[in-house]
Amino acid sequence: MDFLTIILVALGLSFDTFAVSLSFGVVQNKILFRQAVRVAVVLAIFQAGLLVIGYFLGSFVSDFIKAADHWVALGLLSFLGIRMMVEGIRRKENEEARDYTKPKELLTAAIGTSLDAFAVGISFALLDLKIWLSGVIIGAVTFLASMTAIRIGKSAGAKLGQRVEIVGGLILVAIGIKIFLEHILG
Repeated sequence: MDFLTIILVALGLSFDTFAVSLSFGVVQNKILFRQAVRVAVVLAIFQAGLLVIGYFLGSFVSDFIKAADHWVALGLLSFLGIRMMVEGIRRKENEEARDYTKPKELLTAAIGTSLDAFAVGISFALLDLKIWLSGVIIGAVTFLASMTAIRIGKSAGAKLGQRVEIVGGLILVAIGIKIFLEHILG
């Protein structure tokens, strides 16, 4: 697999991360640069890390993971999204939005968006690709996509006003449903 193909795979894998980061940016429209970097780094590490883990586990668990990954992603992202929406509905007029960059929420989103990278890692093992180069490229693309999305979300969040958590939650649930339907229908 050539460099351009790995970049295209990285872009494809980063779409879910982009959407989650956009949602975080919308909800946390006062997010600081260092917080945004932390979010992007965690998402990139999980994306690249699960790719590499999938590569090394290879065919040992491929059937099990393919059978369950869409359910896990749907559950995790829906849980986080519904929680965001409930917080948005309950939040009073001038009350601060919950910080979704905290470890528990961030890890939930990172795992939910990285399961497809795990499956790609398994397929990379079957193709006997250079996994370390692929992991670095996929991590870098994910980091850049996340930082870009947080910035876009931050700008949009300031314009959306008070109930941005509802919008962010809807985005996360939609991502979970998208992942689920892609696996069921594809």
